[in-house]
Amino acid sequence: MTIASFILALVTMQRLGELVLARHNTSRLRARGAIEVGAGHYPLLVSMHGAWLISLWVLGHDQPVDPFLLLAFIMLQAMRWWVLSTLGPRWTTRIIVLPGAPLVTGGPYRYMSHPNYAVVTAEIAVLPLALHLPWLALIFTLLNAAMLAIRIRAEQQALGEIGGRVA
Repeated sequence: MTIASFILALVTMQRLGELVLARHNTSRLRARGAIEVGAGHYPLLVSMHGAWLISLWVLGHDQPVDPFLLLAFIMLQAMRWWVLSTLGPRWTTRIIVLPGAPLVTGGPYRYMSHPNYAVVTAEIAVLPLALHLPWLALIFTLLNAAMLAIRIRAEQQALGEIGGRVA
C-alpha cells in the first residue's frame, strides 16, 4: 500500500463515517420537526463528492505525496472537526432547518457564516494538489463552486422563509 493509498483510505472511511453520522442526525432533527429544503440538488452534491473521491483513487493512489500540502490537509481536518463539534447533533450533509432554533454563533460560526463550506472547498483543492493532480483540483473546485452557489442560496432562502438554523 502506498502512502497515497493509505491517505485515500483514511479520507474514504472518514467520509463514509460522516454519512452515517449525517443520516443519524437528520433522522433526529426530523423527529424534532425539522424540515429539509433544497433536496433536489442533494443527489448531485453526493455524486460530485463521490466522483471526487473516485477520481482521487483512480489517478492518485500511487502518486507521491507533497508533505507540505498533506500537512495543510491535516490542518483542514482539525477545522472540519471544529465545525462538526460546534454543530453537534445539528450537523448533517442535507439542508435541514429546525424552525425556531437559535442560530449557531459559536466556534467557527463566530468568524464566518459557512465554515464547513470553506473547509470543504479547501479540501477539494488541497488533497488533489498534495497528490500532484492540479487539473483534478481545478475541475472539482469549479464544480464545487457551482454547487455551493445553488446550496447557499437555498440555505439563505430557507432561513428567511422558515426561520431557525440550518443544521
